[in-house]
Amino acid sequence: MPINIQNDLPVRETLERENLFIVDENRALHQDIRPLQLCILNLMPKKEDTELQLLRMLSNSPLQVDITLMRVGSHESTHTSSSHLNSFYYTFEELRGRRFDGLIITGAPVETMEYEEVDYWPELCRIFEWSKTHVTSVFHICWGAQAGLYYHYGLQKKRLPRKLFGVYPHRVYHRSEPIVRGFDDYFLIPHSRYTEVSGKDISACPGLTVFAESEAAGVLLCMAKEGRQIFIFGHGEYDRYTLRDEFLRDRERGLDTALPENYFPGDDPEQEPALQWRSHSSLLYANWINYYVYQLTPYDISQIR
Repeated sequence: MPINIQNDLPVRETLERENLFIVDENRALHQDIRPLQLCILNLMPKKEDTELQLLRMLSNSPLQVDITLMRVGSHESTHTSSSHLNSFYYTFEELRGRRFDGLIITGAPVETMEYEEVDYWPELCRIFEWSKTHVTSVFHICWGAQAGLYYHYGLQKKRLPRKLFGVYPHRVYHRSEPIVRGFDDYFLIPHSRYTEVSGKDISACPGLTVFAESEAAGVLLCMAKEGRQIFIFGHGEYDRYTLRDEFLRDRERGLDTALPENYFPGDDPEQEPALQWRSHSSLLYANWINYYVYQLTPYDISQIR
């Protein structure tokens, strides 16, 4: 989709080099359509990296989407400059009076902590509650998905014996549902996490339906309330080198992180990893935007309930 982002957002130049469809603010104002309003709650430390990854996923569709970036106000970011945050991000308090067609809640590197120990947990709970009445569909990613299932459904996470780290095949279920329309029987998605929500707990929870699962990585994708809430535990938005950079960072920190599985050719970290998940990941985001945002949201955004 043509995504409308602020003209001076730094990742804009990279997106344009990749020939992704960007609409500048002036052109967007002169198009006689009602663009979808999409908000990204970015909980990741390196916010510009996550911006770029997610905006790639939201590109190249006939629909126009206005992007609003949100951060939590109760946490001080130390990995992104204050000038970037002040220029391009809004706090929840600044946005709570608005309504959005779609909301993306990213992961965060706090999964080994109890939810209540996270300093911005009370604010995130307010955002979860606000989303019930102010957003048509919410797309939760990784820790954001675990936190969403805990808040909305009371499902607990559990610590894995070791870090789940690599690229894993997943089997598709319920192929007639639009969220997985056009998918192959199996597809690849990266994972990088220390915790999981039990597949048995998810399957036993009334209102939740599992749409993709892996023998090695567990449940990947589940959905509730006819698409009002979508939860994905992997990272389809990751680029080719994200797992490599994370592996090197962990090693520099002295962590005993194993090589990401099914990633480096021949398990040789000197080899360039293959990008094997981009097409299905782009399709997943396109299906979400088309079937659960665009086709369900009211034309008058003030009517979102």
